[in-house]
Amino acid sequence: MQLNHYLNFQGETEAAFNFYKSVFGGEFALMKRYSELPDAQVSGKEKDYILHVSLPINGFTVLMGSDTTDQFCAQTQIPFTKGNNHYISINLDASEQAEAKRLFDALSVNGQIEMPLEKTFWGALYGAFTDQFGVKWMVNCQLEAM
Repeated sequence: MQLNHYLNFQGETEAAFNFYKSVFGGEFALMKRYSELPDAQVSGKEKDYILHVSLPINGFTVLMGSDTTDQFCAQTQIPFTKGNNHYISINLDASEQAEAKRLFDALSVNGQIEMPLEKTFWGALYGAFTDQFGVKWMVNCQLEAM
């Protein structure tokens, strides 16, 4: 299991991560845009928003992030708030599916589920929630190579 920081922005992810890259060095492990989504239904300005970016910081830490969209905020009923745009991301491999479910279920007790733990188009079990103490979490159990 690996714990990483996951940051959300609203249209500033690319600029923010280019800045972080200039500070920490290295190369992006992955950068995908909303326009690359199957059946992408985003506004013209949002098609170039970042769906996901990963910047390895060292052998143990990856800084990750994405842009939120107006549609996503409306669906989850969670407005984007600059400064409150941080998640702890729990990353597990395919052999740890049961642990992913256990952690999701245990940590989300009395919290607010943003997205239930379910299989995604990127080949993972993924879910997100805010725990009972207001901490935002993501659980990503990668089942297939990206």
